[in-house]
Amino acid sequence: MATVDARSGTLAAGEAALERGAWQEARAAFERALATGAGPEALEGLATAAWFLDDAPLVFDARERAFAAYCDAGRSIDAARIAIALAWDYRIFRGEAAVGDGWLARARRLLEGQPPTRERGWLLLREASFALPGNAGLARERCAEARTLARELDDLDLEMTALALDGLVRVGQGEVAEGMADLDEATTAATAGEMRDRSAIAFSCCYLIFACERVRDLERAGQWCERLARIAMSWNDNQLLPVCRTHLGTVLVLRGEWARAEAELSEASAGFSARPAFVTDALARLADLRRRQGRTKEATALLARAEHHPLAVLCAAAIALERDDAADAADGAARYLRLIGETGAERAPGLELLVAAQARAGRPQEAAAAARELRAIADAAATAPLLGAARQAEGRVCLAEGDPDGARVAFEDAVELLGRAGLPFETAWARVDLAAALRALGRADAAGRELERARLAFSDLGAAGGERRVAALGARHGAGVLSAREHEVLGLVAEGRTNAEIAASLVLSEHTVHRHVANILAKLGCSSRAAAVARATEQGLL
Repeated sequence: MATVDARSGTLAAGEAALERGAWQEARAAFERALATGAGPEALEGLATAAWFLDDAPLVFDARERAFAAYCDAGRSIDAARIAIALAWDYRIFRGEAAVGDGWLARARRLLEGQPPTRERGWLLLREASFALPGNAGLARERCAEARTLARELDDLDLEMTALALDGLVRVGQGEVAEGMADLDEATTAATAGEMRDRSAIAFSCCYLIFACERVRDLERAGQWCERLARIAMSWNDNQLLPVCRTHLGTVLVLRGEWARAEAELSEASAGFSARPAFVTDALARLADLRRRQGRTKEATALLARAEHHPLAVLCAAAIALERDDAADAADGAARYLRLIGETGAERAPGLELLVAAQARAGRPQEAAAAARELRAIADAAATAPLLGAARQAEGRVCLAEGDPDGARVAFEDAVELLGRAGLPFETAWARVDLAAALRALGRADAAGRELERARLAFSDLGAAGGERRVAALGARHGAGVLSAREHEVLGLVAEGRTNAEIAASLVLSEHTVHRHVANILAKLGCSSRAAAVARATEQGLL
């Protein structure tokens, strides 16, 4: 009897340690319980502790042993719970979706003929999430079943998680207002103390962040990322924290906070080292930051490690467009859209790139079709970033169709919307597009001013690729590219003055003069002061 009592006490100690997030303590307690002959409950608890400790071999060993023990004992509902957990484990630790689907099928068979249980509800939600992004209809059907079951069981955790996942699917399908309302309700319950299950709380909040990111509600997404990170830290949940960091990193990239974004994404990818299904997401996002920075070689290396992730496909296509390979870019954008599915807000970045690629390839009809779909998504979301992206796409179509004035208006709208949304990189590229429209209208000076604004934005961000593009355009089109101060400096360079002499004449530091001279050389596409003076003379800049 004493042995039974000791075993029971050790199991209770393990459960209490799990509740506190004391994962090592929980592991030790469950291992002691197993040493005294405890049953599958100890194995199940040990697997949970190992999951949070990122010990994948122990997770699989303990869960599979627990599953077998529950089956041997005829405890089908408990065995189904373990099978559902293993379905998730096989996806995130090993990237083996087919094996995960097999475990879900095993759970469904075990629950056949059983009374309603929360295990069946979680099975339905796993089936719903695994159906995405390709089969939104099935996902919504499973969410509806889970909500009905949750009400029957009076299980708020299950009900709100189902509501949140269904909200995410609705947002993806274009029902933005309705989907966000569902997500708001679920996350309010999650953070107001109504929900108790940590997994349910985490999933509900994550689904809201995913939805915000898809419709580019960046302020809201950033706030929830920060909040969920604090929750993860309070729970000692080192696995949820990288999820927060991954999505916060994307928000920071878009806001232009690249140093902080790099730190968040780098730490997220390191935190997911044992979970390939998650690490590829972080790597693809870090690769896109490298692309924006102009560090293409590093971006390509990262993409090789996340080759089949949709975001990696999109980033590779964007690199192709930057290399003026419009055909490869269009193919990559189309592949991304196939991976995402036929409907959804997630299609927006692929459509943006497809418009740009088709317009550059001289296929305005194809570009216009993609722009129309992007417009529908933007109108449904009604967020400034997506509306700005839609206007920029429409401007590119106008330019490809030979309507530079229509393009000018569209690009001006895009600059205003993207700027108001706080997206400096996207705003700078909209200015580059606006410069092209102005140039087509014969307004070289105005085009030059827009290019200079774009160049300064790229310089502030550390976007070397953007700076190079502006320099190339400046070299190609000449007048109107240099700022007023750079014209002054160039005039003194033409007189043979040294940097020190120019600095004294203009009351500037030598460092500032050196930077102006470097910018002039870059814009004119020259490697020496003499060559810059010669080219400037040819182009009528002197």
